[in-house]
Amino acid sequence: MRLLDRAYGLGRSLWIYYGKPGNGRRLDAFYRPFVRPGALCFDIGAHVGSRARSWSRLGARVVAVEPQPDFARFLRRLFRNDPRVVVRAEAVAASPGRVTLLVSPRTPTVTTGSPDFVAATRRVPSFAWVRWDERVEVPAVTLDMLVEAHGLPDFVKIDVEGMEHQVLAGLSRPVPALSFEFVPSALASALSSLDRLALLGAYRFNVSRGESLRFVLPEWVDAATVRAWLLACEPTGDSGDVYARLAGRQEEKVEVPDRQA
Repeated sequence: MRLLDRAYGLGRSLWIYYGKPGNGRRLDAFYRPFVRPGALCFDIGAHVGSRARSWSRLGARVVAVEPQPDFARFLRRLFRNDPRVVVRAEAVAASPGRVTLLVSPRTPTVTTGSPDFVAATRRVPSFAWVRWDERVEVPAVTLDMLVEAHGLPDFVKIDVEGMEHQVLAGLSRPVPALSFEFVPSALASALSSLDRLALLGAYRFNVSRGESLRFVLPEWVDAATVRAWLLACEPTGDSGDVYARLAGRQEEKVEVPDRQA
């Protein structure tokens, strides 16, 4: 039964990230302003590699970091012939060592190393059926260690289910641009991530919901504005990503397409 659950979980993730026709083109168009040819990108929580594949297509070098053993093996197979992508099978945390993953075999997109995330999300219906019933201990590194090994990235994506602030706690210098996930029913990590970025540099922010690949706000805003936006979200609302760019690097006006398109 456990093997069937794991197979179902992998298939579900592949459908979410690769099942929609044209999604690769949409990813490329969305990330092109962040990812130039020759750029270096860190994909923290790479999962099935949709972002890493896009950035490689755009001509970037990619470090894809994924702690779930099944998905790390999948990524190594996926990128075995792509010299631009390096796969690292480990977690990223505030300090090096070990992390115990709380694994959801049937819904591996919400596997986490944070018991607080599990407790917070249980209160909303969309998570009521999720079971984190496996435990896997994995090695952990910091963002600073990845920078030392691979160089300062131009863009970092952090999607680690309630551990985003811990990932950023292991970074001691600003990067030009990054994104981190927010989950409305478990906002503590996203809010702490904003606090950490305020210590690292003068960032401006925007937001994208789910896999829409569209910005919600017509302008890049300050931390106080995006914090208020997050706090106004309904706990049962869609998750998404906060995008951050160092001040002076972003274009202030953002095209917000018709959401019905």
